[in-house]
Amino acid sequence: MKYTKEHEWLRVEGDLVVVGITEHAATALGDVVFVELPEPETMVAEGDEVSVIESVKAASDIAAPVDGEIVAVNEKLTDNPSLVNEDPLGAGWFFKMRLDDLSVLDQFMDEDEYNDLIA
Repeated sequence: MKYTKEHEWLRVEGDLVVVGITEHAATALGDVVFVELPEPETMVAEGDEVSVIESVKAASDIAAPVDGEIVAVNEKLTDNPSLVNEDPLGAGWFFKMRLDDLSVLDQFMDEDEYNDLIA
């Protein structure tokens, strides 16, 4: 997995990249009560706001970490937003993207670098 400074994680699955938020971010947010997901088949640019996550503490925007197309969203979060807290690195994923070039992921942190960031 790769990690962003905005506490998102990116995991390659075949030719797609799955995006979610880290356990650190989920803990900082507190209990998640609502997740607004992007529309599939949407082209996004790095930095575009694509999701909103609301918790008992705050609302936060989730930005596209890279340029690409949103090809799938985690519909389970609509009915059960607490999945973000329960399993942020697994069942709590937000969306899947198709990228033109997976090598852009090389710019992001690996797990050790991310752990150093949050230490």
